[in-house]
Amino acid sequence: MIIYQMLPRLFGSRKWVKNGTFARNGSGRFNDIDAGVLNRLHTELAVDAVWYTGVIAHATKARFEGVPECCPSLVKGEAGSPYAITDYYDVAAELASQPQRRMQEFGQLVERTHAAGMKVIIDFVPNHVFRQFGKPFSIENFYVLNGRKLQLPFETDYTEDPALGTGNNPYTASPGWYDWYETVKLNYENKYTWNVMRDILLFWAGKGVDGFRCDMCELVPSEFFGWALGEVKAAFPGTLFIAEIYDKGNYRRYADAGFDYLYDKTGFYDALRAISTFNRPASWLTDEWLFTGDLQPRMLKFLENHDEQRVASDFWLGSGRRAIAPLAVSLLFDTSPFMLYMGQEYGERGMNEEGYSGLDGRTSIFDWCSLSEEKDEALYRRYSELLKLAATPLFAEGKSFDLMYVNPASDHFNPERQFVFMRGHDGCGALVVANFDDKAVDVRININPECYEFLGVSPDEKFNAALHIEPNDVIIVR
Repeated sequence: MIIYQMLPRLFGSRKWVKNGTFARNGSGRFNDIDAGVLNRLHTELAVDAVWYTGVIAHATKARFEGVPECCPSLVKGEAGSPYAITDYYDVAAELASQPQRRMQEFGQLVERTHAAGMKVIIDFVPNHVFRQFGKPFSIENFYVLNGRKLQLPFETDYTEDPALGTGNNPYTASPGWYDWYETVKLNYENKYTWNVMRDILLFWAGKGVDGFRCDMCELVPSEFFGWALGEVKAAFPGTLFIAEIYDKGNYRRYADAGFDYLYDKTGFYDALRAISTFNRPASWLTDEWLFTGDLQPRMLKFLENHDEQRVASDFWLGSGRRAIAPLAVSLLFDTSPFMLYMGQEYGERGMNEEGYSGLDGRTSIFDWCSLSEEKDEALYRRYSELLKLAATPLFAEGKSFDLMYVNPASDHFNPERQFVFMRGHDGCGALVVANFDDKAVDVRININPECYEFLGVSPDEKFNAALHIEPNDVIIVR
C-alpha cells in the first residue's frame, strides 16, 4: 500500500508572509483538491490511500461565525497545531470555501477520493484535546490536579483552577515551553472515556472514512485499542488503523491490539537516515528487519512526515535526488506499506521560516503557509517510476531475500555503503542494489543457491554481471 500524507491547509501556492494571519496568508481548501489532483496521485504515483492531516477541528487564531473562539495565547503559531482538537465531530472551518458548509465540502472530498480509486485516512487523536474542550467531554475525562492552579510558561489571561494534566505529562500543573501546554490529557481509567472515543471513530467511519492514523498510541492503553478497534471493525469491516509508535518494545503489544500498520520510525527510518549520512553501515538494515520478524510486512516505512525533517533540507541530505537509495530500499525491500509526504516527490526542502516553527527543515504545521513553487520534475519522474514499480505483483506480493550475508567486503562490494537483496514472485525475480555512497561504484553480486530456491527463481547470468551504479542511486535487474 502507498499512502500519501497531505495537509489540505498547505495545498496550493500562495504568497504568504512570516507569521501571517489567516486573513493575510489564507489556507488551502477541500475544494482545491479536485479530481485532477487525485487522479494524478493514483495514476502517476500509484497512491492507494490519502491521509488528510489536520482535518478535524482544532485550535486556531482564525475566527469563523458559529465556531467557538480559542484563547489566542494557548494557540501555537497563527494556525495552531492540528493535534489540539477542539471538536471531534467537526472539520476545520478554514479548509472550507464556505465555512458553514464545511462538513458537506469534506464529504465531497471523500467522494472524489473514492472515485479516484483511493481510500481516505484521517487523524484520530486519542491522548489529548485542546484545553478549552467542549462536548462530549466533562472534567471527569481528565486528570484533575486538585489544589493546584495552572501555571503556563508565559503571560496569559487563561485561567484553570484546578489545573488539568497536560497532554504529555498528566501530573504537572506547570508545563514548560516545550510541553504540549495547549492540551489536556484524557484519562482512560474512566471507562466513559473509552465509550466517547469509540463513538468518535464510529462517527467518522460512518462518514465514509476508511482508516485512521492514531496519534501517540503509546500514551493510551493498548487494552482500549484492542476493544475499540474491534468494535469499529465489526461495524465497518476493512477499516484501516495505523499506530504512531516509537518504542520497539511496544510493537507486538499494539499489533496484537488490532493495528494494521505500525510506524517504522525507530527501525528503518532511523537506520536509513544514519546510513545515508555516513553514520552507520548499510549492513545495519539487516539487523532492523530481523528485529521486527513476522511484523515486517506491517511496518509503515517513510522518509518524511510532518514530524520529521525534509530529506532535501540542509538538515539531512540537502537534495531530494540524494534520497533515491533510501527511497528504493523503503519501497522495494518487502511488501510493507510506504508513506509519501506532500511535496517530497518534487524535492520540497522545508527551508522556509514560516513563523512559530522557525527554520528547522520541516514544513510548519503551526503557520499559514504553503509549499515551495520550485519543483524538480526529473525527481518527480523518478518517484513515479519507483512507486509504480513497487505496485507491481513482483514487489507488492513477492518474497524477499537479503543477500548481505553472502556479500562481505571485497574489491567488488562494500557492505558499508551498498545494500543488496532479491525479490521473487511467480517465477520472476529482481536484484536490487542500492548505493549509499557519494561516488559511483562498480559491483558484482554473489547469489547463493538458497536464494533462488526460496524465491522460486531460476539462476540467470544477468544477476551475476558487473553492475555500475551512480552515487546515491539504485539499480534494479529483472
